[in-house]
Amino acid sequence: MESVASSLEDLPRPAHLRELFTADPDRATRFVVEVGGLRIDYSKQRIDDDVMAGLIDLAERGGVAPRRDAMFAGEHINVTEDRPVMHVALRAPRSATMMVDGVDVVPEVHAVLDQMTAFADRVRADERINHVVNIGIGGSDLGPAMAYRALDGYRHERIRCSFVSNVDGADIDAVLRGSDPGSTLFIVASKTFGTIETLTNARTARAWLVDALGESAVAEHFVAVSTAAERVEAFGIDTSNMFGFWDWVGGRYSVDSAIGLSLMIAIGPDRFREFLQGFHLVDEHFRTQPLGRNAPVIMAMLGIWNSDGLGSATKAVLPYAEELSRFPAYLQQLDMESNGKSVRLDGTPVGGDTGPIVWGEPGTNGQHAFYQLLHQGTRIVPADFIGFATPHHRYREHHDLLMANLFAQSEALAFGRDAPPGEPYRHFEGNRPNTVILADQLTPSVLGQLIALYEHIVHVQGTVWGVNSYDQWGVELGKELANQITPELTGEPTPGAHDASTNALIAWYRARR
Repeated sequence: MESVASSLEDLPRPAHLRELFTADPDRATRFVVEVGGLRIDYSKQRIDDDVMAGLIDLAERGGVAPRRDAMFAGEHINVTEDRPVMHVALRAPRSATMMVDGVDVVPEVHAVLDQMTAFADRVRADERINHVVNIGIGGSDLGPAMAYRALDGYRHERIRCSFVSNVDGADIDAVLRGSDPGSTLFIVASKTFGTIETLTNARTARAWLVDALGESAVAEHFVAVSTAAERVEAFGIDTSNMFGFWDWVGGRYSVDSAIGLSLMIAIGPDRFREFLQGFHLVDEHFRTQPLGRNAPVIMAMLGIWNSDGLGSATKAVLPYAEELSRFPAYLQQLDMESNGKSVRLDGTPVGGDTGPIVWGEPGTNGQHAFYQLLHQGTRIVPADFIGFATPHHRYREHHDLLMANLFAQSEALAFGRDAPPGEPYRHFEGNRPNTVILADQLTPSVLGQLIALYEHIVHVQGTVWGVNSYDQWGVELGKELANQITPELTGEPTPGAHDASTNALIAWYRARR
């Protein structure tokens, strides 16, 4: 089977971006696509009309439209786990119909949203509660933690949220230290209520609470986002305070499910529904627009061009908004756990590169850290810049300076600058591809739009690469070995169970434990 890289070999490698802009005065308006409140300028990507036509043709030949339609229809496109992929149903309006295995799941989704709304309203009205601690890991942490930080301008004035994920005791110790048991509510987010890191942290939090308030306080100060009712009840949580979600929701796609309960408490149910409406707006654009005018498709194919056509191994996501400081980390999981695959859906090797290494930091901090490599390094790093016209703070002079830096960095990466005579170290080659995504303000709706945009980018790229973007078998082996090693650190080692290096590491730790 032909690799994606092979299918791109015949496309032209366009001239330097300086020449492309000189030759095409309308480039800055033609290579722009809008969806919802997002303006996406991809004119500084290393493409021309021929390349874009070839990329859209590849998307068509790769089956992007049929697989997109299959996802929205509830087909079991997650073939290795024989599941539908229906996170789009989480943000469907109450009037919609979305079928999974013959059942319309929209009423179920809104029943949980209504349950969440009633609970969030009670917590927001309860003057005793001023601290909500979300205990989860992976998508059960990254999503709500990122969104809580992003929507700082919409938070409840009394309630703060903390997020515990790492099994390292320093994480939960930092949250519990100085907290008041009587004013703290814990949300344990684990679909199976069996994730070892989450349950370890939850038991520590439970012991801390019981020490202060007694066993009866558990039912009042703990709730669960889970479907494992027996385990939840055995922990001491009232199952009427258990919020469910479904097997067709992957962890990294779950911030708009009950996993977002802490976020709903923080910003309120009305704002949370605005958040969901932002997702749905982009879902409808992705579902209905022709591939050549479809924002997620265009951005996905540009990413494939940069990776498989131009050989870039990484992608930087650079939000010029401090509130989005956790957005690159969120996208790391979304992209790298989804498309970090080497086996195609049919079981054959992919024959080329798949998902890029995603990384980034907010501007302008990154400018004083790694932008040197972006501008003058030997490795080309495509970048997505994200910025907003209006901040949530009152310091307009700061924001003008921030946005000036965003525009300047995008320009400098694309066009560079020739070195003065005799000073080659001041030469900037330019021709570094980047996309600029702008919106009026970082609102709940706009955040939902951004997340959905990148979700669908991942879907399109996975489709073209022929991989299953919705499983994550790569995380299993390490978990299995950790469960085997844990008792060996305190009990007796298992002879011959590990390689010589691992045995030596275990022995070193046991001697010093």
